[in-house]
Amino acid sequence: MRVKLLLVMTDDLGLIYEGAGGDIAVRPQGGFGGEAGVDQRPKEGQEAKKGGQHDPDTIARRMDVQTRCNCPPIGPFMPPPMTPKIDPALHRDKKPEWIRVTLPRDPKFWSTKGLITDLKLHTVCEEAQCPNRWECWSQGSATFMIAGDRCTRACGFCAVKTAKPFALEADEPQRVAEATKRMGLNHIVITAVARDDMKDGGAEHFARTIEAVREAVPTITIEILVPDFNGKDDALEVVMKAKPHIFNHNLETVERLTPLVRSRAMYHRSLHVLKRAKAMAEELGTKCATKSGLMLGLGETETELFQAMDDLREHDVTVLTLGQYLRPSPQHLPVIEYVHPDTFENYKQIALKKGFRHVASAPLVRSSYHASDFKPELDLE
Repeated sequence: MRVKLLLVMTDDLGLIYEGAGGDIAVRPQGGFGGEAGVDQRPKEGQEAKKGGQHDPDTIARRMDVQTRCNCPPIGPFMPPPMTPKIDPALHRDKKPEWIRVTLPRDPKFWSTKGLITDLKLHTVCEEAQCPNRWECWSQGSATFMIAGDRCTRACGFCAVKTAKPFALEADEPQRVAEATKRMGLNHIVITAVARDDMKDGGAEHFARTIEAVREAVPTITIEILVPDFNGKDDALEVVMKAKPHIFNHNLETVERLTPLVRSRAMYHRSLHVLKRAKAMAEELGTKCATKSGLMLGLGETETELFQAMDDLREHDVTVLTLGQYLRPSPQHLPVIEYVHPDTFENYKQIALKKGFRHVASAPLVRSSYHASDFKPELDLE
């Protein structure tokens, strides 16, 4: 007698994965969320689609965020931003059907996991509970997280643990380089926890890792996803002298929500870091594309999102990622809204019209998702 098995798993985000290995729906215990509509203004005589950007319920929730945050109203006469405080009761626990993942079927997933374990490396895929780790590892790619797995900051959205960091491991750059070579990568993403306990914020460790990877695989494209180094130009210069091809620093959210979402970070400091990185590359006689990302669903408005896009373009950023915020635990910031995939596509087209040369925009997009799809040589004119 043949029995068909149904695989059910729960991950750290509280998502349930169901299926026999193919595309499966992801839901919290208790069922799926309601259907969400497309972000398009209703035509005259038509009602807004349920759950869409212009659905009265959605608008009411956003207004509720503004009032419960003690935030100023959104409009042309908006006073200076105040520190927000989001009421956890606004959290939307039920996830819609478009939040989907693919369970690992390719043996390459397990070989990637084994290699990372063997070399005692950290990945942001695991530490940040990325929903795409099944797919990426099955393709033999991973984002390496250097400088330990303990962060000195406590951002309201992030799953990486906050604790006093351990000392840097001197051989870590070589281990990352060895993993890169053994995995046969042609594009690597290197990130790190914030190391505010160090004078240079870990900049020298970044540089040593970049150099070790390039020595191991001379033809590889090197992308780095860095903290803000507290805005220190000397630390930033150490990293840029190592000549990364892509410099990524995430803005994460709109200006109004930055004080709550990002621990110790400053909206305009992040913009400055991005602009200085590209300028330093030019001063050093090299080329470097700059990239940034934003999470949606934290209570931001379209007006604020489009302003953030404009701010990034004004600071010479040409690569943009947009993805849905998913709460790692009940102790993290609430999800105010699940943005429909059609809305993400609409935002992508708007961003391209604003001048971004490459835009990845979808619910499960993260900073490093399909990072190799972007060819930096197309951006380095």
